[in-house]
Amino acid sequence: MASDDIAQLTDALSNTHVGDGELSYKGLGLKLDSAQSVEELAREIDQYQGLRALCLEGNTVGVEAAQSIAKVLEKKKQLQRCYWSDMFTGRLRSEIPTALKFLGSALMSAEARLTELDLSDNAFGPDGVKGIEQLLKSPSCYTLRELRLNNCGMGIGGGKILAEALSECHKKSLALGAPLKLRVFVAGRNRLENEGASALAKAFEIMGSLEEVHMPQNGINYVGVMSLASAMRHNPELRVLNLNDNTFTKRGTLAMAQTLKCLRNVEVINFGDCLVRSEGAIALAAALTEGLPILKELNLSYGEITEGAALMVAQAVMAKPHMEKVDLNGNCLGEDGCEALREAMENMDKEDMLASLSDDEGEPDEGDDDDDDDDEGDCSDECSDHDDCEIVKEKEDRRKDSPQSSAEIVSFLNCPTAEKLVQLAKMRTNLYQEVETSDPNKAASVFLKVASLYSEESEMKAAVLDTTDVMLKHLLSGTVLQSYCFLSALLVKMGLLKGEGKAELVPLASGQLLCLEHAVQQDYFSQHHASLLHTFISKSREALRSCSGARERLSTALENKCLKQH
Repeated sequence: MASDDIAQLTDALSNTHVGDGELSYKGLGLKLDSAQSVEELAREIDQYQGLRALCLEGNTVGVEAAQSIAKVLEKKKQLQRCYWSDMFTGRLRSEIPTALKFLGSALMSAEARLTELDLSDNAFGPDGVKGIEQLLKSPSCYTLRELRLNNCGMGIGGGKILAEALSECHKKSLALGAPLKLRVFVAGRNRLENEGASALAKAFEIMGSLEEVHMPQNGINYVGVMSLASAMRHNPELRVLNLNDNTFTKRGTLAMAQTLKCLRNVEVINFGDCLVRSEGAIALAAALTEGLPILKELNLSYGEITEGAALMVAQAVMAKPHMEKVDLNGNCLGEDGCEALREAMENMDKEDMLASLSDDEGEPDEGDDDDDDDDEGDCSDECSDHDDCEIVKEKEDRRKDSPQSSAEIVSFLNCPTAEKLVQLAKMRTNLYQEVETSDPNKAASVFLKVASLYSEESEMKAAVLDTTDVMLKHLLSGTVLQSYCFLSALLVKMGLLKGEGKAELVPLASGQLLCLEHAVQQDYFSQHHASLLHTFISKSREALRSCSGARERLSTALENKCLKQH
C-alpha cells in the first residue's frame, strides 16, 4: 500500500466515531480492497472492548477486506447492531455475496445475538440474499428486531429466499421457546412484485410481531397487496404500514380496508401513489369509521380519488382525536372539489391537518374509462378467512336450512316485473336471501331493478317499498365496510361515482330515488349511510336532471338525517 494511501486512510480513521458501544466509520468513503488496506480499521475493531454496534455505511469493502474484518468480528460476541448499508459501491455483483458470507460466518462463530441488521442500498440482487441466508437462519438472528434491506434489487427470487429464511428462523427459535419477534421490516425498491410480496406475507403471518412494514415501490399489484393485507391481520401490534407507489386498485384496497378496521395500534398509513381510486377510498373511510382509533397520518395522494370520495375520507379522519396529517394531494378533485375539501376541514377546525393540494389533477373527463378489467370484482374476493367470510358462511348455512328459492323468485330476479312482484306476495321476504353483502354489485343491480317498479298506485307502492325495505335492512345491517361497499356499488351503477372497469349502468327513474327517500327515513338507514349518499347526490344535479323532483325529495330526506348527528 502506497504511503500516500496509508496517510489518507489514517486521516480518515481519525474521524471515527466511538462511544456508547458503537464504532462508526460512516461516510468516510474508504476504499477497502486488500487485507493491508483494512489493517488499521481491523485493529481498531479488534481492540474495541464491548463492541455492540458497528457502522460501515458509506464505504466500499472488497472480498479480501471483508475477510479480514470478519476475523476480528469472530471475537465480538456482544455485537448486536450491524449498520452495513451502502458499503459495496463499485463492487462487482459477484463479489458481494462472498463478502457477506465471510461477515455472516464471523457473527455466527462469535455467537453474536443481533437486534438490528441494515444492508440497505447495496445492489446485491438475489445472490446477495443468498449471502446472508445462513446468517438469517442461525441463532445469531433469533433475536433480530429490525431488518432493513431497502433498495437492494432482491427481485422475486431474493424475496422468496428471504421469506424462507425468516420462516425457518422463526421455526427454529420457536422450538427453543424464544421465537423470532421481528418488529421493523424495510424492503422498498426491490422489485419484489406479487410473488416476492406473497412469499414474504406468509413469513409475516407466521411471525405475527411486526410493528413497522415499509415496502414502497416494489411493483406489487392487487394480488400481492391482498396477500400482505391477510398477513397484516396477524400482526396486531402494527403501527406503520408504508406501501407507497404500488398498485392497489379496488381489490387490493378493499382487502386492506378489511384488515385495517381490525387493527387497533396503527398510527401511520402510506398508500400514496397506489391507485386506490374512489371506491377504494370510500372503503378506507369505512375502515376509519370502524377502527384505527389512534391513527395519526394518512397518505392517499396520487390515487385518482374524486371529490365525493375525498370528502368521505375527510369526514372519517376528522373524528380521529390523534390525527395530525391527511394527504390527498395529486388526486382528481378539481378546483371546486379542492375548495370543498378545504372548507370541510376548516368547518371542523382541522385545516392544519390537510396537506397541500397543489398537484391536484383536476376532475376526470366523463369519457375516461378505467381498463383494469382484471380488477373488476366485489368484496367476496377479499373475504378469505376473515370476519366477513364468517358472516357469509352463516348466511350460506341459513340458506341450507331454509326452503329452496322458489321458481317464482328466480323468475322474478331474471326479469323483474310489477305483476311478478305482486304475485310473490309473502315470498317477497325471502328475496334478502338472494342478495348478499358479499356481492354488492349484484345486490345493487337487484335493488335498482325492484325500485324501478315503483309507482304511486297503493298496492304496487306497498309491494315495492316492502321489498326494498327487507333488502336494504339486510344489506345495511352488517359492518360499515360491507354497507359502504354496497352503497359504492349502487352509486357506480347509478352513474354517480366513477368505478373501475366497464360498469353496467342501470337506467335511472324517479321511483328508484323515491325508494331511497323512503329508506333514508327508516331506522336501519344510519347517519353514516346518509352522509355517504348525500355527499354524492348533492354533487350530481346534472346526472339526475331527469329525476329532479325525486332528487330534491331524496336530498331533503338525507339532509334531515344528517342533521340529527349534529
